[in-house]
Amino acid sequence: MEEYTRDPCPWRIVDDCGGAFSMGAIGGSLFHGIKGFRNAPSGNYRRLIGSFVSLKEKAPITGGNFAVWGGLFSAIDCSLVYVRKKEDPWNSITSGALTGAILSVRSGTGAMVASAVIGGVLLAMIEGMGILFNKYAAEQFDPAKRMVFEEPPAPSAPSQGGGIFGNSQQYQ
Repeated sequence: MEEYTRDPCPWRIVDDCGGAFSMGAIGGSLFHGIKGFRNAPSGNYRRLIGSFVSLKEKAPITGGNFAVWGGLFSAIDCSLVYVRKKEDPWNSITSGALTGAILSVRSGTGAMVASAVIGGVLLAMIEGMGILFNKYAAEQFDPAKRMVFEEPPAPSAPSQGGGIFGNSQQYQ
């Protein structure tokens, strides 16, 4: 089985941007389809039409917003890998914070700081959970920690009963 490796940085940006668009478009379709169904006038046909109209109008916008976030995050991450010459969780955490700040720059410095903190904390939690899962998974394959199961010693004399069905010699 091949080991999972990521694409080199210029192609990673395009790949992450496309993946984020797909995720946003699918999630946006579900969200806006349900929202359009609920906000449509009464009647099943009208609700179905309202669902499809809302889905067609707003799901691509949600996908595009996700693509912008994913592309910017990946571009910053690749830039940090190039500058720092190593890939570690700090690149992702910093990328999340900078992405949040850059995307909210039009709202002012207060919103930039708040978005940067939220982006950094979210990515820190994601990276922390990834590290914990990897550590737990690695412990399962550690040969030093595996328990050695030995066969119990054979009894020297036949057992005098007990067990699930009582004394087996009684019915012979």
